[in-house]
Amino acid sequence: MSEAAPAAASGRWVIEGLASAELARAFTIASLGAVFSAVLIQRTAGRTTYITIIVALCVIGAAMLFARRREYSLIRLVPMTLVAFALWALVSVAWTSDRPSTLLGWVTLSGLALIAIVIAHVRDTLQTVRALGDVMRWLLSLSLILEIVSGVLIDTPLSFLGIQGNIAAFGPVQGIFGTRNLLGFATVIGLITFFVEYRTQSVRTGVAIFSVVLGGVLAAMSDSPTVFVLALAVVIAAGALTLVRRTRPEQRRALQWTLGVVVVVGVVAGYLMRSRIIAWIGAGSDFSTRSTLWATMSSYVRFKPVLGWGWFGPWDQNEFPFNTINSILGARHASALNAYMDVLLQLGWVGLLLLLAFCGVALVRSWLVASERRSIVYAWTPLILVALLVDSLFESFTLTGFGWVVLVLCALRAGQSRSWRDRIDAIAPGAEPPPIEGPLTSPR
Repeated sequence: MSEAAPAAASGRWVIEGLASAELARAFTIASLGAVFSAVLIQRTAGRTTYITIIVALCVIGAAMLFARRREYSLIRLVPMTLVAFALWALVSVAWTSDRPSTLLGWVTLSGLALIAIVIAHVRDTLQTVRALGDVMRWLLSLSLILEIVSGVLIDTPLSFLGIQGNIAAFGPVQGIFGTRNLLGFATVIGLITFFVEYRTQSVRTGVAIFSVVLGGVLAAMSDSPTVFVLALAVVIAAGALTLVRRTRPEQRRALQWTLGVVVVVGVVAGYLMRSRIIAWIGAGSDFSTRSTLWATMSSYVRFKPVLGWGWFGPWDQNEFPFNTINSILGARHASALNAYMDVLLQLGWVGLLLLLAFCGVALVRSWLVASERRSIVYAWTPLILVALLVDSLFESFTLTGFGWVVLVLCALRAGQSRSWRDRIDAIAPGAEPPPIEGPLTSPR
């Protein structure tokens, strides 16, 4: 008994540590910092180091979920649409041309999703926003510093980081993200987060102003044509959400349907006028590259329209059909430059429909929650989702790295706030109502 008592005390100490708020905050910042710094870590310390970090975070995250297992029910742990999409990606191992690569792609997809699941269950929305805001401030500041060093102080490109040193010519700049498009995508996510921080008074006014200016400068100097489209889409979504929030509850349903019709009409009009829009934003060459790539891909989609060629994630340059597509185009594309086309090629129409269901349900849930609840913090989720889904038309960032982590995180946030599982919990004998986040939640 004397030996068992210290062992039991030690076990309780470990469980309490894994379930502590301090570890939850540290895990969130470390995880977001790692996935947003993926390019920097891989180019300075190597891919093996990055993989080791992600594996360690997954192990720690799984242990944290186990320690907190009494705080949630299994049925509320993961959205069913996410489970269906991940299972379909796993099932594609059966017909892929390279099973080890497909299995590795699925493990990567699932590992990053696990990190997002842990963050969603150990931190509330405001705490997540604060953590992401802190991470983005540091990474965008580092990006600006390195661009100044490269383009002004030493006037030499930092090729190993992908920094071309063009800041003196006002861009394009890449920062620590490797490409101008990925930097632009990150700055849009950062600007949405900084705005919510400011509106919730989570940071001092000076810090908020610095953050917005920093993000705006890097977004403009990235010279990414997708940044303008993303910013416009987010501003329109924010305006529509503000209108809905200020409408009387009995009139919201009609307004929501009206906005839905307007969105559909806008998408159709945008497609029909795409040539003029592309010329207006000066993205003709970028779109020409994409349209040629998509036209070439469509030939291979026809071979396996339902099942796809198997899930790989980022393109393996040595695998069919990616190597053949790049050979035909004389390029080295690492993705389809469109998340939806990427899923269609790799997982077929079944996979694409599952992805659309996953994203669509998350967007609708988060939009309804943000329109009904007073705290502005609930606007973060739908606005981030709008940015992710619009960017997916031009890049495949949403399927990998921090894009996938943020997408899964937003989907879980939406599911926790509004889900059919609530009704199951409500009728379960002896069940307690799910916790409700509010504006008074501690930002830390």
